[in-house]
Amino acid sequence: MTTTTGSYTPKPGAAPLGRMIAAQAALETKMLLRNGEQLLLTVVIPTLLLVLFSSVDIIDTGAGEAVDFLAPGVLALAVMSTAFTGQAIATGFERRYGVLKRLAASPLPRWGLMTAKTVSVLVTEVLQIVLLTVIAFALGWSPQGNPLAVLLLLVLGTAAFSGLGLLMAGTLKAEATLAAANLVFLLLLVGGGVIVPLDKFPDAAQSVLGLLPISALSDGLRDVLQHGASMPWGDLGILAVWAVAGLAAAGKFFRWE
Repeated sequence: MTTTTGSYTPKPGAAPLGRMIAAQAALETKMLLRNGEQLLLTVVIPTLLLVLFSSVDIIDTGAGEAVDFLAPGVLALAVMSTAFTGQAIATGFERRYGVLKRLAASPLPRWGLMTAKTVSVLVTEVLQIVLLTVIAFALGWSPQGNPLAVLLLLVLGTAAFSGLGLLMAGTLKAEATLAAANLVFLLLLVGGGVIVPLDKFPDAAQSVLGLLPISALSDGLRDVLQHGASMPWGDLGILAVWAVAGLAAAGKFFRWE
């Protein structure tokens, strides 16, 4: 008697790599958006800062509308909150609870997992930027400048903060990552040119603060969107250095267990 293979015969094996990365990226995005603490950092705080300081004359932001100064800085803060703070905390606790170790043993390669995390960060940032842009327009924002320069700044800023966030999550304990990431967020919020202009600080401090990735990102976005600069090469260079250094260090020192 002849037997034939049925059309429903199981065919074990890993899904195509692209599908695995897409599925993991979708899961990472859902987990990020469902986390109340992360939503506070990524959406609520930037939105409140933009609305409050644009509506109330608390800080001297120079000539022109306050929102024209604040909107680029808040966009930079949104990138930092997602790519650095949120990613560092989430990845740190995934490492602590053994999630990363188990995922590393799955058919999805480690670089594929990091790619999925990066895609998740980018999707979240797009949602943030759209929301903050709509609010800024409602507050009277009138941006200008080169869209390509803005895109390059955002991409390099994301790479720089992602590298630093993964480095922190892969080398410190989860509790230490939680405390350090939130502390860095607060310090850079105050001293990174996001809300308070860097020229309000002493000259010696300005030289140091200007080299930070948040300062380069907020300053670069402000040069383009507020002052119409074509391509802020200096700020792009600073972000590129941070991106290469951070991602290289994360790749070398990240511990999966």
